[in-house]
Amino acid sequence: MKIDIALESVKRRTFAIAYQWPGLARSGKDEGSAIQTLFTYGPRYAAVLQSTNYAFEPPDKVDAFRVVERLEGNSTTDFGAPAMPIRNDNDAVPNDDLARFQTMLIESWRTFDQALSASDGIELRKGPRGGGRDQQKMLAHVIMADESYLAKLGWKYPKIEGEDPAASLKLLREAIIEGLEASARGEIPKKGPRGGLRWTLRYFVRRVIWHILDHAWEIEDRMS
Repeated sequence: MKIDIALESVKRRTFAIAYQWPGLARSGKDEGSAIQTLFTYGPRYAAVLQSTNYAFEPPDKVDAFRVVERLEGNSTTDFGAPAMPIRNDNDAVPNDDLARFQTMLIESWRTFDQALSASDGIELRKGPRGGGRDQQKMLAHVIMADESYLAKLGWKYPKIEGEDPAASLKLLREAIIEGLEASARGEIPKKGPRGGLRWTLRYFVRRVIWHILDHAWEIEDRMS
């Protein structure tokens, strides 16, 4: 079985992005290394979904990935996040896909929460220049990013100032599920009040799951 992917590139970075598997996107310095990294992370992605009805079978050969689209990236790509919409991001989201996306989000959150819990009391290994967020700063970063992503989808998050991160995370995740359902029903206008295009549901799901798993795997790697 071939796995269709898109390649999103800037001068010094390329993302390999799997079409039908939201969040399965990894980067490298060029197309070849990006695809190789995607292949390497296949088993880790499969582990996220192993207890669901949407199991991913990682390929046993790197040439199972089939490039079907190439995209020119932007400054966000260069910074380190997949930024460009792929050609099926504008497709409608039927109920079966909506249920699949919800399950994938929940399992991604579970993976992140387990990584945080497993690292409790452990000082995460620093980068070569001493950089890297600790667990609480990473949690705050994930919450802030998801708040921003949800706003770009066009759905409100009932944030309460002064709440602890765990309570904020619970409210935010509930709002994300509500936003998914509202977007799938066509209740969110495609343009915001100032005329800017909002994120499509498929793009939103891809971006949120990628970001959650990226930091879950970062925590796991920095524990070793």
